[in-house]
Amino acid sequence: MSAQTSLAEQGLNPGLVCQESYACSGTDEAVFECDECCSLQCLRCEEELHRQDRLRNHERIRLKAGHVPYCDICKSPNGHSPGVRQRAFVRCQSCKNNLCLECQKRTHSGGTKRRHPITVYNVSRIQETLEAEEMDEETKKKKMTEKVVSFLLVDENEEIQVTNEDDFIRKLDCKPDQHLKVVSIFGNTGDGKSHTLNHTFFYGREVFKTSPAQESCTVGVWAAYDPVHRVAVIDTEGLLGATVNLSQRTRLLLKVLAISDIVIYRTHADRLHNDLFKFLGDASEAYLKHFTKELKATTARCGLDVPLSTLGPAVIIFHETVHTQLLGSDHASDVPEKLIQDRFRKLGRFPEAFSSIHYKGTRTYNPPTDFSGLRRALEQQLENNTTRSPRHPGVIFKALKALSDRFSGEIPDDQMAHSSFFPDEYFTCSSVCLSCGAGCKNSMNHAKEGVPHEAKSRCRYTHQYDNRVYTCKACYERGKEVSVVPKTSASTDSPWMGLAKYAWSGYVIECPNCGVVYRSRQYWFGNQDPVDTVVRTEIVHVWPGADGFLKDNNNAAQRLLDGVNLMAQSVSELSLGPTKAVTSWLTDQIAPAYWRPNSQILNCNKCATSFKDNDTKHHCRACGEGFCDSCSSKTRPVPERGWGPAPVRVCDNCYDTRNAQLDITEAQADDEGGTLIARKVGEAVQNTLGAVVTAIDIPLGLVKDAARPAYWVPDHEILHCHNCRKEFSVKLSKHHCRACGQGFCDECSHDRRAVPSRGWDHPVRVCFNCNKKPGDL
Repeated sequence: MSAQTSLAEQGLNPGLVCQESYACSGTDEAVFECDECCSLQCLRCEEELHRQDRLRNHERIRLKAGHVPYCDICKSPNGHSPGVRQRAFVRCQSCKNNLCLECQKRTHSGGTKRRHPITVYNVSRIQETLEAEEMDEETKKKKMTEKVVSFLLVDENEEIQVTNEDDFIRKLDCKPDQHLKVVSIFGNTGDGKSHTLNHTFFYGREVFKTSPAQESCTVGVWAAYDPVHRVAVIDTEGLLGATVNLSQRTRLLLKVLAISDIVIYRTHADRLHNDLFKFLGDASEAYLKHFTKELKATTARCGLDVPLSTLGPAVIIFHETVHTQLLGSDHASDVPEKLIQDRFRKLGRFPEAFSSIHYKGTRTYNPPTDFSGLRRALEQQLENNTTRSPRHPGVIFKALKALSDRFSGEIPDDQMAHSSFFPDEYFTCSSVCLSCGAGCKNSMNHAKEGVPHEAKSRCRYTHQYDNRVYTCKACYERGKEVSVVPKTSASTDSPWMGLAKYAWSGYVIECPNCGVVYRSRQYWFGNQDPVDTVVRTEIVHVWPGADGFLKDNNNAAQRLLDGVNLMAQSVSELSLGPTKAVTSWLTDQIAPAYWRPNSQILNCNKCATSFKDNDTKHHCRACGEGFCDSCSSKTRPVPERGWGPAPVRVCDNCYDTRNAQLDITEAQADDEGGTLIARKVGEAVQNTLGAVVTAIDIPLGLVKDAARPAYWVPDHEILHCHNCRKEFSVKLSKHHCRACGQGFCDECSHDRRAVPSRGWDHPVRVCFNCNKKPGDL
């Protein structure tokens, strides 16, 4: 007994042995103490026990010299004070138990146990030694935080104030390969969030600014690096404060929460208010709905080595009271975490996103506030890597940058549901269908990824927007959905040929697979509606800024006007040259296939007279050869070529063979029938060509508004180039892009490309932006 006492007096407790005897005989020296196993363990027993899945996450510590274990009876389920942890005062050598003073008196005061040999732990001497060691360690830690400063990470407008990843690491003042976690704090304004962080992590230094004034001293999000715990500490702006951009600042809090590993909710109220539970419940719902998917996409898009956890952070509710008791103090059996879960359930909020929720309270009878309990709870959570593991600071910045890029922009107050802290409007697209008023259900800024607008409900037809889409019925029945649009001409028609056919048989509907499936005036009478015959309709949503649907794509008037512009431009360039050249060129453009081109007709085909510049060439409507006026003065119908029943010009040879039938194929007849229409229109144009040339100085703007397609922006509304913003003047002409209909200068719209969706099957003027779009326009 005296020998054992002498050891205790020296401050060296006798060697502790294993209390498990799982892999040893119970004589090996104890190396670990497991708080959840309630025992001291040797190296072998600790390894074998905690290899099991159900015991793997137990909290255990390595023993130091002079370690004093806990009382074995107090910690057991049958102990006298469940949940109260007492250090042992003695060790019974016969019972092999560590006993506190109260348990030793209760169990060894009578009977044979009174004579059991005991070893006394020198608690006071060891406690002094540990306090001295801790004091030295605390001094070292305090020096490590002396140079820490905070910086503005995100301002009140949700704009990140760090330029890139390297700038973030430089301001944080940590190593690029350092693994760290993120701790953030939330709470109402004025509850002392910045003060709490300063005393919990930085030993009271004012790393985060505090102020006794009424105005909030923290605006936006501030960050600092704690080198002791190796965490990035984030201070946020308080809730319920006076602010202008309330919606943006509330959404900013959830972005910070999404990148955090531990969240402290600081409250200074004597009783926990419902706002606390509603905030955490709504934050959990918004996190699961909007952020889980985005965090997965960020991991894949940025190629991060460490995956971003889709499960939310751990939450510690730090509750400081003055006049009231702490939660669960009324009854020892009431666990604070269980009471908190009951409050969530009563309010209909379910914080499923958070990995865990803990309660840590402190009652301040006299200032200052005791933050030691909060610090210990934080250190315990920081050591737990089962759900959220540390990662490089660059990963943290990339995650915050991705969330800021995704969920940004103005939030219209008139579309918000204020029944929630985090309405869907904070994170979903704000576009609304112009026809039915339905909102887009996709995330914000989804257009950057090429994702179109989409609504939950079906749309309704509105005549103002004509929001119908035609699809080919034949292709639909074959399992394909091919969109078609009414247009002036088929893609196989030349510009002048298509214009002539449009004048004769109306607009067409052309399917890329089936060809021309409908002409509006195909027959003299009895033409049916395309919806009843060849197409099916679908009502679609009309999103702001989107192109029209079945709006008038008939561009015949504009194409004719473009042709007149081209002819007038050609005549102007020829200046004093003969108008015959323009007429000859126009004739070749609309001539039937069997006519010989004017450029190849040098002599009369009958009398061989050479044509001079002022001589007129005439084509025989029967054979298509070129003749002088005297050799082709006779007329007769030529029904085999489509000229009839009115007489037309023919040569003497063909007139003599009146009854002879020309040998032409059915395909040629169809083609010549179409070009014949173009020729008839062309002859009328040629007859009025002189009038066009003389009227060339009349401003074309008088007729452009009447000729423009419906999707074109009117000329009087176009004041600047839509791309370079140059102001239009007499010297700077305005041009319409055939795809989007906006007005551009010549430099911004000199590309040429077909626009089938607008009825332009041949290369026409398009702007730079439309020309960059992949696929067919």
